[in-house]
This record gives sequence, C-alpha cells and structure tokens, in this order.
Amino acid sequence: MQKMISYYKDKPPNFTAPIFFQKQSTMRNKNNWLLLLAVCLVNVNKVKAQSYLPEWNDTRMKVKLAVPVKAYAFNLKDVQLLESPFKVAMRADEKYLLSIDPDRLLSGFLSHSGLKPKGALYEGWESSGLAGHTLGHYLSAISMLYASNRNPVVLKRINYVVDQLAECQRARKTGYIGAIPKEDTIWAEVAKGDIRSRGFDLNGGWSPWYTVHKVMAGLLDAYLYANNTKALNICKGMADWTGQTLKNLNDEQLQKMLFCEYGGMAEPLANLYAITGEKKYLDLSYKFYDKRILDPLAKQEDDLPGKHSNTQIPKVIAGARRYELNGDKKDKEIADFFWKTVTEDHSYVTGGNSNYEYLGEPNKLNDKLTENTTETCNTYNMLKLTRHLFALQPSAGLMDYYEKALYNHILASQNHDDGMMCYFVSLRMGGKKEYSTPFTTFTCCVGSGMENHVKYNESIYFRGADGSVYVNLFIPSVLNYKDKGISIKQETALPVNNHVTFTITAAKPVLLPIKIRKPKWSGNQAITINGVKQAENLNSEGYIVLNHRWKTNDKIELTLSEDLYTEAMPDNANRKAVFYGPVLLAGILGNKEPDPVSGVPVLVTSEKDPAKWLQMVDKSQLSFSTNKVGKPGDVKLVPFNTTKDEYYTVYWDVFTPDAWTVQQKAYDEQKKKLQEMEAHTVDVLRPGEMQPERDHNFTSEKALTGEEHLRKWRATEEGGYLSYEMKVDPNAQNTMINTYWGMDNRGRKFDILIDGVAINSEDLNQYKESRFYDISYQIPIERTKGKTKVTVKLMPKEANAVGPVYGSRVVKD
Repeated sequence: MQKMISYYKDKPPNFTAPIFFQKQSTMRNKNNWLLLLAVCLVNVNKVKAQSYLPEWNDTRMKVKLAVPVKAYAFNLKDVQLLESPFKVAMRADEKYLLSIDPDRLLSGFLSHSGLKPKGALYEGWESSGLAGHTLGHYLSAISMLYASNRNPVVLKRINYVVDQLAECQRARKTGYIGAIPKEDTIWAEVAKGDIRSRGFDLNGGWSPWYTVHKVMAGLLDAYLYANNTKALNICKGMADWTGQTLKNLNDEQLQKMLFCEYGGMAEPLANLYAITGEKKYLDLSYKFYDKRILDPLAKQEDDLPGKHSNTQIPKVIAGARRYELNGDKKDKEIADFFWKTVTEDHSYVTGGNSNYEYLGEPNKLNDKLTENTTETCNTYNMLKLTRHLFALQPSAGLMDYYEKALYNHILASQNHDDGMMCYFVSLRMGGKKEYSTPFTTFTCCVGSGMENHVKYNESIYFRGADGSVYVNLFIPSVLNYKDKGISIKQETALPVNNHVTFTITAAKPVLLPIKIRKPKWSGNQAITINGVKQAENLNSEGYIVLNHRWKTNDKIELTLSEDLYTEAMPDNANRKAVFYGPVLLAGILGNKEPDPVSGVPVLVTSEKDPAKWLQMVDKSQLSFSTNKVGKPGDVKLVPFNTTKDEYYTVYWDVFTPDAWTVQQKAYDEQKKKLQEMEAHTVDVLRPGEMQPERDHNFTSEKALTGEEHLRKWRATEEGGYLSYEMKVDPNAQNTMINTYWGMDNRGRKFDILIDGVAINSEDLNQYKESRFYDISYQIPIERTKGKTKVTVKLMPKEANAVGPVYGSRVVKD
C-alpha cells in the first residue's frame, strides 16, 4: 500500500472512532489524503527541541557543574560552515524557515488566549490534537539559525514570536500558553488527580505535555541563542504553572500520567535550574521520571523491545543533563547503557533505529526493512544524547556513531533542492523516500527537521577541559576560538577525496593540543605540520594529538584512507550494505518501483572484498557501478544522502555462485507454484480496475482506492465495506486467496462473508514485513455446492476498516 498508516493505536478510553492517519502525504490521490487526514488523537513519535550542552565559563549558568566535564561545546556563533553538502542543506532549510508565516503558527496560541489571531491555522498536525508543537521547533530552529548567521531578519522574527507569546501569557494570567484542543479541561482534570492516561492520550488530549515541552524548549533556545530575556521569563512562567498543576499529585498519579508520552519535560526544567539557581525546577524535573522505563535501564536491562523508540530517548537525555548538574549516578548509568544498547543492538546501517517507530528484539533487523524504518526524530535525539556523553567522556567511538548518523540519516532525510524532510527514511529494498510538503504536513519530523539542518556546525569541534581542541567531524568550517586568540579553518572535499587541511590564524603564538579523531573507517592516515610528517600520537580516546605552538599560516595536512567496506545485518551475514569512507552507498533502481518479488538486484560473487564488486565511475560524484556481479544486471551506486525521488536499495543480498544456483532453483520452484495456482484458478478480481470491478459487480461504501507496489488496491474508511461476486466450482473445494501488503495496519480487522455468512476474520496488523502476503480462506463446501458464483463481502469489525486489498482469487483443489 502507499504507506497509508492507518493508526488505531493507544485509543483513548473516551474515543471510539478509528483514525485513519497518514504521517506523510504519500498518496497519489489527493482526495484520499485529505480524507485520511481526519486526524485526532493519534500516535506521534515525539521529538525534542532545545538541548543545552555545557559551554566553557558560561556566565548565564548560575549552577556550577557537579561532575567534571572533559569537553565543552563551542557556541554555534563560533563555528561557520564553508561550502559543502552540509552548507547546501543549511541554505535550503533557511529558505524554508523564512517562507513560513509565524502568524499562522501563532494562530492557536492567540485564539486560546482570547486574542484575535493574525493568520489562519496551518494544516497537517497543526490543525490536529498536537497543535502548537511546530512553533516550539520553529523558534528553536530560527534561534540556532541566528546564532550561526547573525541575520537581523531572523532576529526580528525571533523577537516577534516571543512578543506574541508574552501577550498570550499575560492574557491567560496563569503562566500557561498553548494551542492544544480542550487544553483547559485536560489540565484542570490532571491537577485534580483525575488521570486517564494511555500511550499517546492524556485525558482525551494527544500527548499534551509533549507540546508544552516544545514551547518551553523553543523559548529557552531564544534566550540561549538570541539573548531574548523575555523568552526566559515566559519559560519560567510555564514551569511555575507546571509546578502548580502537579503539586497535589502523588507518585502513583504521576506515574500513571507519565504512561502518556510527555516529550522531554524534565530537560528544560533542569536547564531552568541551571540558569536561575532555583532548585524547585530541578525537583520538578524528577516528577517526570518514568519508573516503568528508566528503572530497568538503571539495572542494565534491555526492556526496550516493543517500546516506542523516540518516546524514550528524551527521558534519557534529560537524565544525562541532570547528571551534569547534580551528579545523580543513576541518571548517568541509564544514559550509558541506553546509548550502548540502542546503537549496538537496535540500529541500522544509517545509524537510525526503529521500525514503525518501535524497537524490536535486539539484533533482529533482517525482516524489518520497510517503508517505515528509521524515524528521523529518533536520530535527532540520539545525536543529542551522544553529545552529552561525549562532553562527559570524549571518545572517537561516540563520534564515529555521530558521523555515521549525521551523514547517512540526518543529511539523507532532506531534499536538498527544496528543504523538505522525511518522517521515515525507508530502508526497504526497492523503497524510496517520501518528503513533507511546505505548509500542509508539520509532523514531528518536520519540526525536528527544521532544527537538524541549521545546526550542522554544533559538533565539528569541542573545547577540551585543558584548553585543547577536539576535531570530531571532517566538515568544511572555521572555528573562532576566542579565548585562545586562534582560528582554525578546515578545508576538505571528504568523502570525494581523502585530504583535509587545517590552516591556523593566531593573534600571537599559542601552545595548545589539537586532537583529531581517527575515524573507524580509516585504516591508515598520514599527518603533517607545515610539511613535516608527524608521529601518530593516538591517545586513549582515539584521537591523534598534536602538541604545538601554533602561529598564523601553520598548516596541518591530514590524509585518511577511504576504502569500500561492508556492514552486514546482525541476523543475516549475507545481507550487506556498502560504505565508502563515512558514506553509505545506495543502488539506484530508477523512477519506477521495482517488482517487490524479483525486481531488486542481488550480488553474485565469490569475492569477499567489496572493492572487487564495485568500480568507480565518477570520482567527483562518488558514483560506482557493480562490476559484473549484479543480477539481473549491474547497478549504479551513489551516496545515500544524495538520493531524492528515485527507488533504491542500501541492503544487498550477496550470494556465492553456488548459493545463487540454489537460489535460482528456489525461484524456479516459486514460479512453478504460481503456474500451478493459475491452473487451479476459477476466478480473479483485480481491485481498483474499472472493467474487472464491473465484471464482478463490485459495490462498496466509504471506499478508498490507490496504487502502490505496481498494483492497484481497494480499502475503506471506518464502517465501510467491499462487496463483489466471484465464480466458484460447484463440485470442488474452493479457496479464496486475498493479497495484502504487510505494514502497520492498525484498525484493519474485518470479516470475510460468503453470501452473507462469515467464514473467517482477518487482522492485517499481523503482517509486518514490506512484502505481499497471499492469505487463504477455505470456503465451506456447503457455501458453494450447486453454485457457479458467490458474493464476497468484506465487512469491518466495530470501529475498524477494510483492506487495503490488492487482489482476490478463487482456486479449486
């Protein structure tokens, strides 16, 4: 199907209608998309905005760090990007951010405060139960953008949004500001201890604390990056309102409330404590400690399978920040174990994690390659957690992961032409990316995406506690290290070539160590200072340390070894992805979807070295071609982060010649079975095609139609049905075979009726792999005896829908 995510999960107790909700407009038929966008309280996979990392001698922080920080973040204003794919992505994002009308994002905040809106509400999630969340992300994004480019137009916009929110807060008189439907009722009930909480529903509201967090985080970013003190005061007002709302709740009530996704509420509260010195905010952050999730992690237990991935990551980020402020070792143990577990046991080759937003069994990924792998918000948050852990204990391993995820998920999640973003970055073999629209989507990953592409300069360099400089990422940029009176200009075309040059400018000679990460993918490297070869002085953190008295025009030349290498599925050694240096390569399969059964090429070779599989075609574009090993033909490969609208695969099934011979026999056997089925077929209906539907007297109510995976399909809204006639053999056992596409089909339970009698029931949510499923339903002989045709009716269960159905066939024994 076309990623038509029919969400009917975590249905609130007082909500009976199913919700058909598509997170991205992937539907070819726009009327169907609008119909499906009847959104209310649906699962949102939540993302977090602001995440402050300690900076050296930050006078804005009244609370001193309780634990040693070994590496400090440089402020965004101190690092400027030079021309590179990251700069291209940043410009595309900036153009998009400036095309957004702040008054439309503010609309619900003003109307809910009794003020007159100055613009109409945007569509998508901004017209749904999560209204207002985008404004928080937007405020964070333009604040970080201003820190990087100092554009007065951007600053004016920041100040305008903050001023409007201040008006809303004054009008409400409670400290609260929001745009969530029925919010006053929700918060009044919560304050009384009347908690009705499910995974994504709190008292009939769609994850309301999530949106509160977005707004608070955006306000803190406006303060931290644009020095807007009014934003800080508004955020304090929201925090004080939060304290008032929760003050009478006991622990049991709080834990029940936390069963509903609550964003990263603990994090801005911890940061308010750091900024103001008021311990009440730190204490309040602990009211958002979810024992059900965090206590097993503290015991080093992986209880994550079956859990919604991105709901959990912000809880861990908040703990890491709290540890920096008060030394709570439990928080640190949770953060360390969680990061290791997710990156080692639950992540794909892009560095992303989750399938249909949920984590599965550890190291069981082979059968979880779908359109809905690797939600972008998850990686957005994992990079934040990585930064906190690096500050506490720098290591090349942490930044190896950071680089992998940045190059191959975050950069790959944007269309660099127009700045549009992916919710999921599909890893289905033969899949493609689906992008947001400028003004009618506003999902969580649009919100985090607004931030992702304006802050590529945030982790290239760190300041060591000893005054040293960590060079973590090989991205063209200039670091202005003001405290030391030195700047470092990094120039490189990596990964197109393997050469990196650092040029020093210094007000006066300065002695300090420069520490350069030895990347995992580089087997050998050579380094010189002013042409003089240096010994590879590798420290315990995995960094090459250069101790030198630096002066203007000093040059460091670094040459890395970029090679082709593979990374296999943890549970299938013969399904592999290919990397070149830091970048994942994708095989380009064209603009037409390949056949789901046989259209994705495989590699047939006895060679283990991928350099024998591929040959370079265009070094400037970093394009390769399979070298007579592709079946049915050779394929072009390019960096995954450059793909846009084409179909692709990043995972390859690799066969030895002998194994391929066996596999071909299996394919032949499959074809034989299909031929046998055709020989026993009595009738076939191709749904969605005009003449076949007429020939079968097709009727329906509330029907939907579309085309995906090279086939048309039929489905219904809630309460609709599909009905059609099928020929049968009156003298034989007849079986009906329906074809479905495996995906997250919640709310898709229905009965199969033959001439008005139910013969079976179906629940499409049990079919999870991205492939076609042919499901058989034996028709009782008494239903067909003496008949040459029957009427098939697919009737939904209560509060459910039917389909999508890609085909229906009747066969006789």
